[in-house]
Amino acid sequence: MTRVQKTAGELPAQRVEETKGRAATLLLAFRHGNQLAFDEELDRLLAEEDERAVVTLLAWIAAEAVRKAYAPEAGDRVLRSLARKAPPGPIGVAVDEESADAARLIDAVRCGDVAGVRTLVAATADTTFLLGGLLQAVAMMLPLVAEDEVEAVLEELRLRQAPVPVGV
Repeated sequence: MTRVQKTAGELPAQRVEETKGRAATLLLAFRHGNQLAFDEELDRLLAEEDERAVVTLLAWIAAEAVRKAYAPEAGDRVLRSLARKAPPGPIGVAVDEESADAARLIDAVRCGDVAGVRTLVAATADTTFLLGGLLQAVAMMLPLVAEDEVEAVLEELRLRQAPVPVGV
């Protein structure tokens, strides 16, 4: 038997499924041009959930649709193409491999520039390339770190990955 731990503030699975269903109803009304049904369902959702929850549900459904409609690499291309068409805002979203600047991120972390780190991460829609750059940087710096320091970091990481005891 698998024991699932619930975090504070987490919705019960049944409620999540019901809310996803309501979001799907909203999207069906939008897809078929039923403005009255769309407005009514949107008003109902916003009365019961905050805007962040509604946007999260819609993003989840859209991500599921893209995942089921396209192979992973094709889905990413479709989303990048759509993201390029978005109007520019205070944070331009980086959607290409070339725009994920791990060096700037490392500099911001090293300087303690929290706002800079947040801006860089928020401006990178596809963080896969950013994380890849960070992994490459760690691999390049690792030989320069003392062996006992590496062991201390590895031990800390192992402790974080250790399973949580059932009784806790």
